[in-house]
Amino acid sequence: MLAGGVCIVLPIPHNSEAKVLGVKMGEPWHIARQRPEVRSVAWYSSNYALYADMSRRMYEVLQDHVPTVEPYSIDEMFLDLDALPGDLHERCAEIRDAVWCHAKIPTCIGWGPTKTIAKLANGLAKSSMRFGGLCDLTNVQIRQEWYAVTSIEEVWGIGRKTVKKLQMMGVQTIADFVELDPKVARKLLTVVGARVQAELKGQSCLALSDVASARKSIASTRTFGRLLTEWNEIREALACYATRAAEKLRSENLEAAHISVFLQTNPNSSDPKYYKHIGGNIEPTSDTRDLIQHAAVFGKAAWLPHYRYFKAGVILTDLRPMGMQSELFMKRQPETSKMAMKIMDHINARFGTGTLRASSIGIKQNWIPRSAFRSGRYTTCISEIIKAKSW
Repeated sequence: MLAGGVCIVLPIPHNSEAKVLGVKMGEPWHIARQRPEVRSVAWYSSNYALYADMSRRMYEVLQDHVPTVEPYSIDEMFLDLDALPGDLHERCAEIRDAVWCHAKIPTCIGWGPTKTIAKLANGLAKSSMRFGGLCDLTNVQIRQEWYAVTSIEEVWGIGRKTVKKLQMMGVQTIADFVELDPKVARKLLTVVGARVQAELKGQSCLALSDVASARKSIASTRTFGRLLTEWNEIREALACYATRAAEKLRSENLEAAHISVFLQTNPNSSDPKYYKHIGGNIEPTSDTRDLIQHAAVFGKAAWLPHYRYFKAGVILTDLRPMGMQSELFMKRQPETSKMAMKIMDHINARFGTGTLRASSIGIKQNWIPRSAFRSGRYTTCISEIIKAKSW
């Protein structure tokens, strides 16, 4: 299974079976699908709403079982297992079963004394049937056995270019890298490489933290479904992105005191190149209406006619807890705003995302990325809920 982007369709997330068939991350799909062995692969357009909702469900289940959950990506999370009583293998099996029971997401869990080792264990749990989805690398001897037969390419934090440099030096396996002179590792990979090497030796250098509480920014960016030149269409897109960013703010009980907007042409085309990023401080808010208005102001300042725009985005920074008053005389009415947004979020949660939305987003929305092969939005759109029939 693949998830394609827009314009040039590229495999983004793809499962192990697709990888075995030789489908590479970022390879143009219209080229890959021509190979006989790939023609039976099912492929789908990106479905961000479904992915985000399923990720949220998984996060909530994990929070019920461990004290700290750190989201790493939309489908990967680090867990703090130190406080769990009893056998870790049994506890992790229970967590895996709970995620499947409540979120219906098949998962693999790998654990070890450091983040880097845990990532490696998770990779082994996914790639080898012998683990049954659970891999424990807490034992030093077991780790060393796997280090000796696992390629350096599998290490989290070491990029492809660095892998090639290491391989030219004779460093082929993780065991080779662990035995490498720390000074050489630091010189070749800077402080990042030194940390990776230390982590593989069992020395924790990357503390587990609650990313949500330390969030520095919220961004909503998308590539357009087609190249845009007209300001009215770009304004609609920015209003949509500002709406999404505002929803993220409220879901985390935050407000933003700075907003910026960027517009960009396609860097890979022969068209004239243009990129503009502009923003400024605003009165702290999470109100969709306020953020749409600010996005339009900064977007218009960034827009120039006659360019064919490829991508745009709204970025919120200077985040702070909701309700924190930073100015003595505020122009907006926080309580009225809070109530309006609460009603809006409630309606959209009950009847589906976008049921109640700002008119500035537009109706036709011809700028939206094409998703002709998108799977259903089963959990976020009431009209696409799976229907069960009985006889």
